[in-house]
Amino acid sequence: MLGKTAMEKPTMLPQAADFRAEADALYALLATLTEADWARPTLFKQWTVNDIVQHLHAGDLMAAASVAGENPFRQMRAEIQQARDNGLTRVEETRQRLGNPTGKRLLDMWCAAMVDLCAKLSVLPPDTRLKWAGPDMGVRMFATARQMETWAHGQAIYDLMGVARAPTDRLRNIAEIGVRTYGWTFANRQQDVPGPAPYVRLAAPSGGVWAWNEPSAENVVEGSALEFCQVVTQTRNVADTALAVLGDPARVWMRLAQCFAGPPEEPPAPGLRHA
Repeated sequence: MLGKTAMEKPTMLPQAADFRAEADALYALLATLTEADWARPTLFKQWTVNDIVQHLHAGDLMAAASVAGENPFRQMRAEIQQARDNGLTRVEETRQRLGNPTGKRLLDMWCAAMVDLCAKLSVLPPDTRLKWAGPDMGVRMFATARQMETWAHGQAIYDLMGVARAPTDRLRNIAEIGVRTYGWTFANRQQDVPGPAPYVRLAAPSGGVWAWNEPSAENVVEGSALEFCQVVTQTRNVADTALAVLGDPARVWMRLAQCFAGPPEEPPAPGLRHA
C-alpha cells in the first residue's frame, strides 16, 4: 500500500484515519484480482470493478478539489455537468475524464490520490466546511462521507468475489451519517418528512450498542449496525435484512433511505444484492 505507515496514522483526523483504513481494506482485496476480474460486471447497475474504482477515484479527486477551494470545486463540477449535458453517462464521463485507466494502473492511481486526500483532510482546521454535491459539510463529516462511499461501493466488489467482509466499529461513522440524513432522504425527493426521526438502536460489531434519537417503542429501527449501514447506503434492500422496523416514519424511511448526495436513487429490489 502506498503512503504513510500504520504507525503514523494516529496523527490523522480520526474520521480521515477511518476513511484510510476502509480504503486500505478494499485495496487488499483489489490487489488479489486478475485483469479479467476487473472487467467483470457487479450487481451494482452492472458496473464493472473498473467502473466502481474509477468512480471512487473520481470522487476522491473531486473531494481534493473541494479541499483546494470553492473555485476549483465549482470548475470541476461545471466541466462534469457540461459533459453530461453533451450526452455522456456518468460512467462514460468518468472514463473520459480519467483517461480510462484499468486494473493495476487504476489501483495505483486511486490509492495515491486517496492517501493524499486523507493527509490534506487531516491538516484542515476542525471548523472547516467543504463544498459537495449536496449540502456543505464539516471536515469530519466530509471524511466520513468518503469512507461511506468507499465502503458502500466496495460491497459490490466483495459480493462479486464471494468474499465475506468482517464488519468493524468503523461502521459507527456510516451509521451516524445514515441517521443524520433522515430528513435528506425526503427533501431530496421533494417529499414531506413522514414524522419524527425514528429511534435507532444498533448492535455494534464489537458487541456494544449504539443509539440515536428519542427512545420509542412505536417508531424504531433496531438490529445490527452492519445491516443498517447496508440499507442506508442502498447496498441491500431492507427486506433482505433482519432489522426490526416499527412505525410508519421508520418503515417509509427504510424503504427509501439514502445517505449519499446526488439525485434520488432507488434501493436494490429485494433479493437482488447479495453475496
